Amino acid sequence: MTDLTLSVRAKNAPLLSALTIHRILMALALLVLLGYFTVYVGYAQNLIAFPFDYDQGEGFELVDTILFSRGEFPYKNTDLYPFYSSNYPPLFHVIAAPFVWIFGEAYWYGRLLGFIGTLITALAIGCAVRRAGGNTWIAAASGFAFLASNTVYHIGPLFRQHMTMVMFETLAVVILCGVNEIEDKRERRCVMLAGLAMILAAGYTKQLAIATAVGVFAFLFIRQPRRAVLYGIGFTLVGGAIFVWINLATEGQWWLQTIAANVNEFIPDQTFGLYRLWFGLHGFLIIPAALLVIYELYFARLSIYAFWFVAAVANAALSGKWGAGDSYFATAIAATCILSGIFASRVVDRMWTFPPNYLTRAGSALLKPFAPLRPALHSAALIAIPLIYLGYGRAVLHLPTDIAPYSWIADALGVQPNALNNFYDSAGRIAGGYADIGHWTTQADMDAGWQIVERIRATPGDVLSEEAAFNLLAGKTVITNPTQLLNLANNGMFDSSALIALIEAQHFGLIVLRAQFYPIDVLQAIDRNYERTEAIPMNGFEYILMQPRAVPLRNDSDS
Repeated sequence: MTDLTLSVRAKNAPLLSALTIHRILMALALLVLLGYFTVYVGYAQNLIAFPFDYDQGEGFELVDTILFSRGEFPYKNTDLYPFYSSNYPPLFHVIAAPFVWIFGEAYWYGRLLGFIGTLITALAIGCAVRRAGGNTWIAAASGFAFLASNTVYHIGPLFRQHMTMVMFETLAVVILCGVNEIEDKRERRCVMLAGLAMILAAGYTKQLAIATAVGVFAFLFIRQPRRAVLYGIGFTLVGGAIFVWINLATEGQWWLQTIAANVNEFIPDQTFGLYRLWFGLHGFLIIPAALLVIYELYFARLSIYAFWFVAAVANAALSGKWGAGDSYFATAIAATCILSGIFASRVVDRMWTFPPNYLTRAGSALLKPFAPLRPALHSAALIAIPLIYLGYGRAVLHLPTDIAPYSWIADALGVQPNALNNFYDSAGRIAGGYADIGHWTTQADMDAGWQIVERIRATPGDVLSEEAAFNLLAGKTVITNPTQLLNLANNGMFDSSALIALIEAQHFGLIVLRAQFYPIDVLQAIDRNYERTEAIPMNGFEYILMQPRAVPLRNDSDS
């Protein structure tokens, strides 16, 4: 063996050692993220089997789905009996409607659709990172990192439309990523139409997708202004035509219920708190994502992912609205996972390029003395990348503390349950008291729910329940959507006189309250004419059962 060969091997030994350490740590990081995935699957299974509302308002998502399965719009006049309407676009409920025809009225298929949507989103994230960076391990870590997020974990398996919106948004951005580089016009047109169709689907799943539309069209306009304008006109015409059709078909209720009624009170402290939470949980990924955006700004072309990230992070400010929460960051989390994954891939595979400009010219002189340290710096970077994912794994810690093997991990880390049913969640209680999600339900919760259903079944006539599941399972008409009534009332768009007249006439044989989200005057009427007879604890909340008073209390406003 020659001296030259020995010299080369000695020179490369640190790099090979760092690469080995990188692979070991990367395997460990993937193992941690896979562990979170098993927690997520267990949580989804638990909720799919739970037949009652877990999160506030899930039951009304089911009612919307039932109405669509009957060929009816849920955007109705809330001034008239049964005082029901929805404030969400239709697509998620339309997708779920065929399940009603086959399986009847149930929560499980809506929760299953939400769960599957997150899996598709994670797969799209992994594909985006793999396509941009070529590193399979990091691509897998990026997809699993999305599913490991506390926010995604909380809302993924719920009967909610939010994660389906994020799925469509992510698919749209991944599809359109390289559209301007496609030379074949026919292929480019098909890709463009497919991507824009995904954005339209996202918007008609939930209004919050407007941010993705803005980010995508900003990207398209900067790259190809004429093409972006032409497609933008077509996109607006199609989207506008659907909007006008629904508005005409519902006699204006679509505009009133989904647009006008959603102008809710803005709470700045809630916004700042949720931004702090978002960064506290996802900071290990946010920093590399932001660094990649800065790199693209100065040394490369801004990618569609950069535009999406900025638009989504800015749009998360709407989380300060009453009724909003950490779910408003889900789109930003998807964008963060993609950008941080691309950043990590470029670090590992040395894919950085720095074309000549004023920054590289100024920096070359400063960095020249450090040129001999490049191999050592790359070795350090190889080790740092999996440490980023391991740090993220520690930041988003959430697991049951009384079920093996998770209990062993909790014991090893010295964490104690801070949520219901012996669950630990590093996000804490984040939803302001009207929702407490992430923990697993128990048989006691299920028994309590059936106890309420039996009370409702035994009650003659109508029952006013703040959650729809009890009435649906008891075969009763679902009366009102309380949060929507409150939205309308707060904007001066709800005439409560007809509902209050029924309450004062003690039309309802039983009233079931939980969060008490009815308008103030409706709650006052309930208090005057009904009295609390029983309280049944379920899923961490006290469900208050009220029956008509023998002698209603006097209304002081009438004196």
